[in-house]
Amino acid sequence: MLTPIKRLGQNFLQDPNTIRRIVDALDAGPDDTVVEIGPGAGALTGPLADRYSRFAAIEIDDRAADLLESELPGVRIIRQDILKTDWSQLASEMEAERLHVIGNLPYYITSQILFSLLDAAPLIEEAVIMMQYEVAERLVAEPRTKSYGILSVVLQLACEVNILFPVSRNVFYPKPDVRSAMVHLRFPEKEPHASNDPAFLRTLIRTAFNQRRKTLRNSLSRLLTEDMPALPEEVSGARAEELTPDDFVRLADYLLGHSA
Repeated sequence: MLTPIKRLGQNFLQDPNTIRRIVDALDAGPDDTVVEIGPGAGALTGPLADRYSRFAAIEIDDRAADLLESELPGVRIIRQDILKTDWSQLASEMEAERLHVIGNLPYYITSQILFSLLDAAPLIEEAVIMMQYEVAERLVAEPRTKSYGILSVVLQLACEVNILFPVSRNVFYPKPDVRSAMVHLRFPEKEPHASNDPAFLRTLIRTAFNQRRKTLRNSLSRLLTEDMPALPEEVSGARAEELTPDDFVRLADYLLGHSA
């Protein structure tokens, strides 16, 4: 049996019912292309490989990759850090217009993986991913709540986010110290709330929430330039958590002169 490595955030799924629920949560058809993030000991990998002929798994742990290649010959195992994955190149190699992503994410890099998926959104059809329950709550949080923050805004702007179901600590080896949840992200072919300058929008959101207790007049002061108009009065005295995702898009475009 593969020994989990703590620094890689490895907690291996062991419950057949949970595994089946996770695999069934993918909406991919039999001819679609599926990519698994962090297969580890392969709890999801076998069922996924049986269901999808166009399938690959990305694994950084050579021990796990060796195990999977010996137990699942013919399955494509990509030995790579998920944060260094070129999604465009991978889609091209797999001759796929869009990818269906699934995985039990290492919790310590969940946010980084989510942002990498966001950056590759035009290439991603959906993602079914496991994460810490509290992080999942942040993704679906509404304005004026404690959980509402950067991830809430950027994910809700880019895709449809749903918490599918909680996952018990008892279905893992070793048992994690935190609660888990399965989350489904569905990316439209065209981002529904697109900004004229996505990079500036991302910076604006980060800057606003990095000092979330301050009013936007103060938290955004270093970001605003002399060429930009003054913040609208109704926004100036508000805090980041009071703005909806669409409000941030309108504010970004307003500051850059793209809207009235």
